[in-house]
Amino acid sequence: MHRTQQFSVLKIAPTSFFSDYGCHVRIYEETLALQALGNKVTICTYHTGNDIEELDIRRAMNTPGRSTVRVGSNIHKLYYDILLFLKSAQVAASLRPQIVHAHLHEGALLGYPVSRVLRAPLIFDFQGSLTSEMLDHNFLHRDSPLFRPLRLLERITDRLPEAVITSSQNSADMLVREFSYPASRVYTIPDCVNANRFRPRWQLSDQDGIKKMKGQLGIPLSRKVVVYLGLLAEYQGIDQLLEAAAYLVQQRKLPVHFLIMGFPGEDRYRCKAAQLGLSDWVTFTGRIPYLDAPDYLLLGDVAVSAKISETEGNGKLLNYMAAGLPTATFNTPVAREILGDLGVYAKRGNSRSLARALEFLLVEERAASEIGLRLRLKAVQDHSWEKAGQQIAEIYQRFAG
Repeated sequence: MHRTQQFSVLKIAPTSFFSDYGCHVRIYEETLALQALGNKVTICTYHTGNDIEELDIRRAMNTPGRSTVRVGSNIHKLYYDILLFLKSAQVAASLRPQIVHAHLHEGALLGYPVSRVLRAPLIFDFQGSLTSEMLDHNFLHRDSPLFRPLRLLERITDRLPEAVITSSQNSADMLVREFSYPASRVYTIPDCVNANRFRPRWQLSDQDGIKKMKGQLGIPLSRKVVVYLGLLAEYQGIDQLLEAAAYLVQQRKLPVHFLIMGFPGEDRYRCKAAQLGLSDWVTFTGRIPYLDAPDYLLLGDVAVSAKISETEGNGKLLNYMAAGLPTATFNTPVAREILGDLGVYAKRGNSRSLARALEFLLVEERAASEIGLRLRLKAVQDHSWEKAGQQIAEIYQRFAG
């Protein structure tokens, strides 16, 4: 493999790093891959989040009276970001990094003045459209007077960095098409997965641990298990997932159990499951630590992602693939880019269509097994964090070497 120059890198992550979802996993695995290549990486982030021993994490000053940061768009992030900028500037003055690597749009805005003072290139890790995310999270509406100014701010922010890394080709195309960013400086490095950590059930020599975990969670051994692992929110399609579950249990009478793992809306969705008559067929675990997630996915026979957003990444699909789980998902550009012809697709936002996709995988065991085998192989061959780390390091060298 081509040997790249080693760099001192300042990552700016305007989020409560580390938490057990989405962009946090990408930041974590990217950093490990870059460090394995000899780069020195320092992460500046909010005052909340979990520390990780092998990472150099520098936290912004605490905010009195605010011990947590709500997932998604949040008005309180305005002053969190001011404090994060001050911390990033302080760390940059001390370490003099050669690269400023910004995550999320706030990170790019905060990182731009730091990169100009340092005369270091700003690399933007683009996870999706800022305004589209706000629409997905119901923080903003298209007829709001704030929509156009925020769209303009997004356009300005997208043009600040020397290079942009996107997690999907769909995002890269949108960045060029809708925000006029030069295509020659956009690099698509898809979300990846640690295939040594996430492994399929068939590689286990002892299945007793799986039976024990099912017993602890109250999952009958006679039922097939559909697993979901991710945030619990409207834009993740959890409402549609529960409606699909109700159809399979009540109309189709399938011996199936739904293991829904994630946060922060578990209480709300537990109530909805009860209203749908699903209390005995759905188990909510709440937050699952990232390092424990592989063990919980081993309980699944089928996986599901009901994510409705068409612009955000969908990293959970990679975890499902590495675990060898045949997967039903809504038909979105990002899902198709990751799963290709191995996904079983439902009409976007349609719970009955999602139920039919799940039913196929639950009933057609031989086809589902073949899909799971091929997804595992695809994850190992095409979605390695080691390869992604090398590609990022080459981008660093191109702009700062």
